[in-house]
Amino acid sequence: MENYSMLIMMVAIFAIMYFFMILPQQKKQKEIRNFQNSLTEGTKVITAGGVYGVVKRINIEDNTIEIEVSRGVNIVVERSYVFANAASQQQR
Repeated sequence: MENYSMLIMMVAIFAIMYFFMILPQQKKQKEIRNFQNSLTEGTKVITAGGVYGVVKRINIEDNTIEIEVSRGVNIVVERSYVFANAASQQQR
């Protein structure tokens, strides 16, 4: 009987971890992936390194994005490196 209570306790702990940690993280990753796939030129973005810029060009073949970080200063990053919309972050 004591073994069953330990098993039930372990299952309960796993269920709590799943609903409070794993599920929200999966939802956030899905939102970021959808944002990355919907990028268009002119979108204000934030990279994973915290660099703010505006999307200037999207290269689908190389899966890269050219971002203007300052007037005349462009950087090329992988699409997965962009993770947030800067316009929505600045409104907070």
